[in-house]
Amino acid sequence: MTAALLVDTHAHVFLRQMPLAAARRYAPDFDATPSEYLGLLDAHGCTHGVLVQPSFLGVDNSYLLDVLRQHPQRLRGVVMLEPTTTEQELAALAAQGVVGVRLNLVGQALPDLRLPVWQAFLGRIKALDWHLELHRSAADLSPLIDAAARTGCRVVVDHFGRPDAGKGSADPGFAALLGHADSGRVWVKLSAAYRNHPPGTGDGAARECARQLLAAFGPQRLVWGSDWPHTQHQHLATYGASLAALTDWVPDAAQRRQILGATAAELFHFTP
Repeated sequence: MTAALLVDTHAHVFLRQMPLAAARRYAPDFDATPSEYLGLLDAHGCTHGVLVQPSFLGVDNSYLLDVLRQHPQRLRGVVMLEPTTTEQELAALAAQGVVGVRLNLVGQALPDLRLPVWQAFLGRIKALDWHLELHRSAADLSPLIDAAARTGCRVVVDHFGRPDAGKGSADPGFAALLGHADSGRVWVKLSAAYRNHPPGTGDGAARECARQLLAAFGPQRLVWGSDWPHTQHQHLATYGASLAALTDWVPDAAQRRQILGATAAELFHFTP
């Protein structure tokens, strides 16, 4: 892949009046429109973006899919689905630019991904070369990753792996995540460090987590995401600051180019 690609692998679009999932941790009081997001991509030199289904919309992916249909070359999608979703339904989503399935498990009961219904579902994902995206605290990640690994499915871990705020890189769950690097089937998003550390303490902690992730996974298994519109953290982040943070986390320019370009392009099915 060409280094000219610059991919933001994690953003959300929604309108505040949209129907919300019954089980949710948060309800937005503002809009995050596709036009605003595309304008931010343009303003910061980002060539492509990945839209991730917000947890508060549940498995109604219709708005995200509509946006993908309008921008088939520039955007890809990661949706939320029931594990009973059929091969035919998944194929139809793939044709619309979907490349992965998200499990946002923060505040949720952990599913048993070893169950036949999940193993079959993950097998269908693998057949499409999609990935399973996991959003959960670091302490709970390893069993989920292990269960997905049984199928050979790619796994993408959100937001540095969500290490404990008080422990940072010393969190045993974070250390366990590093141990999955050798599988070659796990990727980690360098994104939303502000969700992992108390205000005013995050820069150094995120830098150390990034250093360890880079040493373990290398730039070929790390991607960057803006986490726009920074829900519940709008006062702590801007798009520009999120992109600038990557320079602090990954000082080497060649490694940043790979993270932003070739690695993200291959994982999210972008072509030059």
